[in-house]
Amino acid sequence: MRIPFTKMQGAGNDFVVLDETRGRLGLTEAHYRFLGDRHFGVGADQILTVRPSPAEGIDFEYVIHNADGREVEQCGNGSRCFARFVRDQGLTTKDTIRVKTMKGVIAPQLTPDGRVTVDMGAPVFALPDIPFDASGLAFVPQGSWGNWPLALAQHAQQATVLIAPVSMGNPHGVLLVDNVDTAAVGTLGPAVQASPRFKQGVNVGFMQVVDRSHVRLRVYERGVGETLACGTGACAAVVAGIRLGLLDASVEVHTHGGVLTIAWQGEIAGAWAPVWMTGPATTVFRGEIDLPDHL
Repeated sequence: MRIPFTKMQGAGNDFVVLDETRGRLGLTEAHYRFLGDRHFGVGADQILTVRPSPAEGIDFEYVIHNADGREVEQCGNGSRCFARFVRDQGLTTKDTIRVKTMKGVIAPQLTPDGRVTVDMGAPVFALPDIPFDASGLAFVPQGSWGNWPLALAQHAQQATVLIAPVSMGNPHGVLLVDNVDTAAVGTLGPAVQASPRFKQGVNVGFMQVVDRSHVRLRVYERGVGETLACGTGACAAVVAGIRLGLLDASVEVHTHGGVLTIAWQGEIAGAWAPVWMTGPATTVFRGEIDLPDHL
Protein backbone atom coordinates (compact mmCIF):
# COMPACT_ATOMS: atom_id res chain seq x y z
CA MET A 1 0.00 0.00 0.00
CA ARG A 2 1.34 3.41 -0.98
CA ILE A 3 0.41 6.39 1.22
CA PRO A 4 1.22 10.11 1.07
CA PHE A 5 2.83 11.80 4.06
CA THR A 6 4.27 15.12 5.17
CA LYS A 7 7.48 15.37 7.20
CA MET A 8 7.41 18.24 9.73
CA GLN A 9 9.40 19.45 12.71
CA GLY A 10 8.86 21.73 15.67
CA ALA A 11 12.04 22.79 17.47
CA GLY A 12 13.74 19.66 16.11
CA ASN A 13 11.04 17.28 17.36
CA ASP A 14 10.18 15.60 14.05
CA PHE A 15 6.98 14.03 12.80
CA VAL A 16 5.34 12.13 9.98
CA VAL A 17 1.90 13.66 9.42
CA LEU A 18 -0.90 11.61 7.83
CA ASP A 19 -4.21 12.94 6.49
CA GLU A 20 -7.17 10.69 7.30
CA THR A 21 -9.84 13.36 6.84
CA ARG A 22 -11.15 11.54 3.76
CA GLY A 23 -10.93 8.03 5.16
CA ARG A 24 -8.95 5.77 7.46
CA LEU A 25 -5.71 4.25 6.19
CA GLY A 26 -6.14 1.21 8.43
CA LEU A 27 -2.60 1.26 9.78
CA THR A 28 -1.39 -1.13 12.46
CA GLU A 29 1.11 -0.62 15.26
CA ALA A 30 3.72 -2.25 13.02
CA HIS A 31 2.99 0.27 10.25
CA TYR A 32 3.55 3.17 12.63
CA ARG A 33 6.84 1.61 13.76
CA PHE A 34 7.89 1.27 10.13
CA LEU A 35 7.06 4.91 9.36
CA GLY A 36 9.02 6.07 12.41
CA ASP A 37 12.06 3.94 11.60
CA ARG A 38 14.95 6.18 10.52
CA HIS A 39 16.65 3.41 8.53
CA PHE A 40 13.80 1.65 6.72
CA GLY A 41 10.91 4.13 6.90
CA VAL A 42 10.60 7.91 6.86
CA GLY A 43 11.95 8.47 10.36
CA ALA A 44 10.25 10.46 13.12
CA ASP A 45 9.80 10.82 16.85
CA GLN A 46 6.02 10.57 16.45
CA ILE A 47 3.45 9.89 13.74
CA LEU A 48 0.56 12.37 13.78
CA THR A 49 -2.80 11.59 12.20
CA VAL A 50 -5.39 14.20 11.21
CA ARG A 51 -8.96 12.94 11.40
CA PRO A 52 -12.25 14.76 10.79
CA SER A 53 -14.31 16.43 13.49
CA PRO A 54 -15.72 13.86 15.93
CA ALA A 55 -18.28 16.24 17.48
CA GLU A 56 -19.93 19.64 17.17
CA GLY A 57 -17.63 22.49 18.15
CA ILE A 58 -14.51 20.46 17.33
CA ASP A 59 -12.58 21.02 14.09
CA PHE A 60 -10.39 17.91 13.97
CA GLU A 61 -9.27 14.84 15.88
CA TYR A 62 -5.55 14.47 16.63
CA VAL A 63 -4.10 10.96 17.00
CA ILE A 64 -0.49 10.41 18.06
CA HIS A 65 1.71 7.32 17.83
CA ASN A 66 5.25 7.13 19.16
CA ALA A 67 8.07 5.70 17.08
CA ASP A 68 7.55 2.38 18.88
CA GLY A 69 4.06 2.19 17.34
CA ARG A 70 2.08 2.79 20.51
CA GLU A 71 -0.66 5.40 20.70
CA VAL A 72 -0.04 8.14 23.27
CA GLU A 73 -2.14 10.84 24.87
CA GLN A 74 -0.52 14.12 23.85
CA CYS A 75 2.38 15.75 21.98
CA GLY A 76 2.89 19.48 22.35
CA ASN A 77 5.34 20.13 19.51
CA GLY A 78 3.19 17.89 17.35
CA SER A 79 0.11 19.98 18.07
CA ARG A 80 1.79 23.02 16.55
CA CYS A 81 2.75 21.03 13.45
CA PHE A 82 -0.81 19.66 13.32
CA ALA A 83 -2.18 23.22 13.20
CA ARG A 84 0.30 24.31 10.54
CA PHE A 85 -0.50 21.21 8.46
CA VAL A 86 -4.29 21.60 8.38
CA ARG A 87 -3.93 25.28 7.47
CA ASP A 88 -1.29 24.74 4.77
CA GLN A 89 -3.26 21.85 3.27
CA GLY A 90 -6.41 23.97 3.00
CA LEU A 91 -8.30 21.79 5.48
CA THR A 92 -9.28 24.93 7.40
CA THR A 93 -9.09 28.71 7.03
CA LYS A 94 -9.21 29.36 10.77
CA ASP A 95 -6.33 30.87 12.74
CA THR A 96 -7.54 29.09 15.89
CA ILE A 97 -8.75 25.51 15.77
CA ARG A 98 -10.22 23.18 18.37
CA VAL A 99 -8.71 19.72 18.32
CA LYS A 100 -9.73 16.58 20.20
CA THR A 101 -6.94 14.48 21.68
CA MET A 102 -7.09 11.30 23.73
CA LYS A 103 -7.12 13.33 26.95
CA GLY A 104 -9.22 16.37 26.00
CA VAL A 105 -9.47 19.37 23.68
CA ILE A 106 -6.63 21.74 22.80
CA ALA A 107 -6.78 24.99 20.82
CA PRO A 108 -3.72 25.79 18.65
CA GLN A 109 -3.49 29.36 17.31
CA LEU A 110 -1.45 30.40 14.28
CA THR A 111 0.31 33.70 14.99
CA PRO A 112 1.34 36.42 12.48
CA ASP A 113 5.05 35.71 13.03
CA GLY A 114 4.64 32.15 11.73
CA ARG A 115 4.80 30.45 15.10
CA VAL A 116 1.95 28.57 16.74
CA THR A 117 0.58 29.10 20.23
CA VAL A 118 -1.26 26.24 21.92
CA ASP A 119 -3.48 26.20 24.97
CA MET A 120 -2.20 22.93 26.40
CA GLY A 121 -4.82 22.76 29.13
CA ALA A 122 -4.29 22.78 32.87
CA PRO A 123 -1.56 20.66 34.44
CA VAL A 124 -2.56 17.74 36.64
CA PHE A 125 -0.89 17.23 40.02
CA ALA A 126 -3.19 14.63 41.61
CA LEU A 127 -0.89 11.61 41.84
CA PRO A 128 -3.48 8.94 40.89
CA ASP A 129 -4.31 10.91 37.73
CA ILE A 130 -0.71 11.19 36.48
CA PRO A 131 -0.46 8.30 37.50
CA PHE A 132 2.31 8.11 40.12
CA ASP A 133 2.37 5.78 43.12
CA ALA A 134 3.95 7.63 46.07
CA SER A 135 3.01 5.08 48.73
CA GLY A 136 5.75 4.75 51.33
CA LEU A 137 7.72 7.76 50.03
CA ALA A 138 8.58 10.82 52.15
CA PHE A 139 7.59 14.06 50.39
CA VAL A 140 10.35 16.71 50.27
CA PRO A 141 8.77 20.20 50.37
CA GLN A 142 10.13 23.01 48.18
CA GLY A 143 8.46 26.31 47.32
CA SER A 144 4.70 25.81 47.32
CA TRP A 145 5.11 22.18 46.30
CA GLY A 146 8.01 19.70 46.45
CA ASN A 147 9.61 16.54 45.14
CA TRP A 148 9.39 12.80 45.74
CA PRO A 149 12.50 10.64 46.29
CA LEU A 150 12.49 7.89 43.69
CA ALA A 151 14.64 4.78 44.08
CA LEU A 152 16.21 3.65 40.82
CA ALA A 153 17.27 0.36 39.35
CA GLN A 154 20.68 -0.90 40.47
CA HIS A 155 22.39 -0.13 37.18
CA ALA A 156 21.66 3.60 37.46
CA GLN A 157 24.43 5.99 38.50
CA GLN A 158 22.37 7.30 41.41
CA ALA A 159 20.46 5.22 43.94
CA THR A 160 17.75 7.87 44.40
CA VAL A 161 16.64 11.01 42.55
CA LEU A 162 14.21 13.76 43.55
CA ILE A 163 11.41 14.00 41.02
CA ALA A 164 8.41 16.28 40.48
CA PRO A 165 5.59 14.32 38.80
CA VAL A 166 3.04 16.21 36.70
CA SER A 167 0.73 15.39 33.80
CA MET A 168 0.17 17.54 30.73
CA GLY A 169 -2.25 14.98 29.35
CA ASN A 170 0.70 12.57 29.44
CA PRO A 171 2.92 11.68 32.42
CA HIS A 172 6.10 13.61 33.16
CA GLY A 173 8.73 13.48 35.87
CA VAL A 174 10.93 16.57 36.19
CA LEU A 175 14.44 16.40 37.68
CA LEU A 176 16.52 19.47 38.52
CA VAL A 177 20.14 19.27 37.32
CA ASP A 178 23.11 21.62 37.57
CA ASN A 179 24.05 21.28 33.91
CA VAL A 180 22.03 19.56 31.19
CA ASP A 181 25.17 19.04 29.12
CA THR A 182 26.65 16.70 31.73
CA ALA A 183 23.39 15.21 33.05
CA ALA A 184 23.26 11.41 32.71
CA VAL A 185 20.17 11.53 30.50
CA GLY A 186 20.97 8.29 28.70
CA THR A 187 21.15 6.25 31.93
CA LEU A 188 18.89 8.10 34.37
CA GLY A 189 16.12 8.51 31.77
CA PRO A 190 15.48 4.79 31.23
CA ALA A 191 16.13 4.08 34.93
CA VAL A 192 13.32 6.44 35.96
CA GLN A 193 11.09 5.03 33.23
CA ALA A 194 11.69 1.54 34.60
CA SER A 195 10.21 2.50 37.97
CA PRO A 196 6.95 0.63 38.64
CA ARG A 197 5.65 3.76 40.38
CA PHE A 198 4.87 5.24 36.96
CA LYS A 199 2.31 2.66 35.89
CA GLN A 200 1.81 4.13 32.40
CA GLY A 201 5.47 4.99 31.89
CA VAL A 202 6.84 8.52 32.04
CA ASN A 203 8.63 11.20 30.04
CA VAL A 204 11.68 12.24 32.04
CA GLY A 205 12.73 15.91 31.96
CA PHE A 206 16.15 17.17 33.02
CA MET A 207 15.89 20.91 33.75
CA GLN A 208 18.70 23.37 34.40
CA VAL A 209 17.46 26.71 35.76
CA VAL A 210 19.53 29.53 34.22
CA ASP A 211 17.51 32.34 35.81
CA ARG A 212 13.85 32.97 36.66
CA SER A 213 12.85 33.35 33.00
CA HIS A 214 15.21 30.93 31.24
CA VAL A 215 15.82 27.19 31.53
CA ARG A 216 17.67 24.56 29.56
CA LEU A 217 15.93 21.22 29.07
CA ARG A 218 16.53 17.71 27.83
CA VAL A 219 13.76 15.09 27.77
CA TYR A 220 13.95 11.31 27.58
CA GLU A 221 10.57 10.39 26.09
CA ARG A 222 8.43 7.28 26.45
CA GLY A 223 8.78 4.96 23.49
CA VAL A 224 11.30 7.22 21.75
CA GLY A 225 14.33 8.03 23.89
CA GLU A 226 15.91 11.47 24.01
CA THR A 227 14.47 13.94 21.49
CA LEU A 228 15.66 17.36 20.37
CA ALA A 229 12.62 18.94 22.03
CA CYS A 230 9.43 17.93 23.83
CA GLY A 231 6.55 20.40 24.01
CA THR A 232 4.63 18.79 26.85
CA GLY A 233 7.96 18.20 28.59
CA ALA A 234 8.72 21.93 28.36
CA CYS A 235 5.28 22.72 29.82
CA ALA A 236 5.75 20.21 32.64
CA ALA A 237 9.23 21.51 33.46
CA VAL A 238 8.14 25.15 33.65
CA VAL A 239 5.05 24.32 35.70
CA ALA A 240 7.22 22.33 38.11
CA GLY A 241 9.78 25.13 38.29
CA ILE A 242 7.11 27.71 39.06
CA ARG A 243 5.55 25.62 41.83
CA LEU A 244 8.99 24.89 43.26
CA GLY A 245 9.57 28.67 43.54
CA LEU A 246 12.33 28.79 40.93
CA LEU A 247 10.66 30.45 37.91
CA ASP A 248 8.43 33.36 36.93
CA ALA A 249 5.18 33.08 34.97
CA SER A 250 6.75 33.28 31.48
CA VAL A 251 9.85 31.24 30.64
CA GLU A 252 11.99 30.59 27.58
CA VAL A 253 12.87 26.90 27.37
CA HIS A 254 16.08 26.22 25.46
CA THR A 255 16.27 22.73 23.99
CA HIS A 256 18.75 21.17 21.58
CA GLY A 257 16.23 21.79 18.79
CA GLY A 258 15.21 25.37 19.52
CA VAL A 259 13.43 27.70 21.90
CA LEU A 260 9.88 27.33 23.24
CA THR A 261 8.05 29.99 25.24
CA ILE A 262 5.91 28.65 28.08
CA ALA A 263 3.52 30.78 30.14
CA TRP A 264 1.52 29.71 33.20
CA GLN A 265 -0.36 31.79 35.74
CA GLY A 266 -0.62 29.10 38.40
CA GLU A 267 -3.83 28.92 40.40
CA ILE A 268 -6.66 31.29 39.48
CA ALA A 269 -9.95 31.38 41.40
CA GLY A 270 -9.27 28.00 42.95
CA ALA A 271 -8.40 26.20 39.71
CA TRP A 272 -5.17 25.60 37.85
CA ALA A 273 -4.75 27.88 34.83
CA PRO A 274 -3.99 26.46 31.38
CA VAL A 275 -0.41 26.31 30.15
CA TRP A 276 0.37 28.28 26.96
CA MET A 277 3.14 27.12 24.66
CA THR A 278 4.50 29.08 21.69
CA GLY A 279 7.04 27.79 19.17
CA PRO A 280 7.87 27.00 15.54
CA ALA A 281 6.20 24.52 13.20
CA THR A 282 7.88 23.80 9.87
CA THR A 283 7.21 21.56 6.87
CA VAL A 284 10.38 19.71 5.83
CA PHE A 285 9.17 17.77 2.78
CA ARG A 286 6.26 15.78 1.35
CA GLY A 287 6.35 12.38 -0.25
CA GLU A 288 4.85 8.93 -0.69
CA ILE A 289 5.98 5.64 0.78
CA ASP A 290 5.17 2.01 0.07
CA LEU A 291 4.21 0.13 3.22
CA PRO A 292 5.29 -3.53 3.23
CA ASP A 293 2.43 -6.01 2.97
CA HIS A 294 3.73 -8.12 5.83
CA LEU A 295 5.10 -6.49 8.97
